[in-house]
Amino acid sequence: MKLVFATLLIVSMVLSSTFLQMAMADQKDFCDSKCAVRCSKAGKQERCLKYCDLCCKRCNCVPSGTYGNKSECPCYRDMVDTKGKPKCP
Repeated sequence: MKLVFATLLIVSMVLSSTFLQMAMADQKDFCDSKCAVRCSKAGKQERCLKYCDLCCKRCNCVPSGTYGNKSECPCYRDMVDTKGKPKCP
C-alpha cells in the first residue's frame, strides 16, 4: 500500500511540474504578444516592454490598444510605483 501511494505521489509531482512549465510558457507567449501591441507606438519601447511584461505576468492581462483602455484590466490599471505613479504602460 505504501509503495502504491509513493508511486502515485511521484507521478503526480512529475505531471504537475510538466503542466506548470506549459502554463508558464503559454503566459510568456501571451504577455509577449499583448505587450508588443501595447508598446508598438511607445517612444521608449524597451522600457515599455519591460514594464508591460512585468505587469502582465502579475495581472495576467493587458488592456487592448496602444494607450488607455485600462478599465479592461483593473489590476494592470491600479499598479503604482514607489512615487504613486502608474507603473504599467
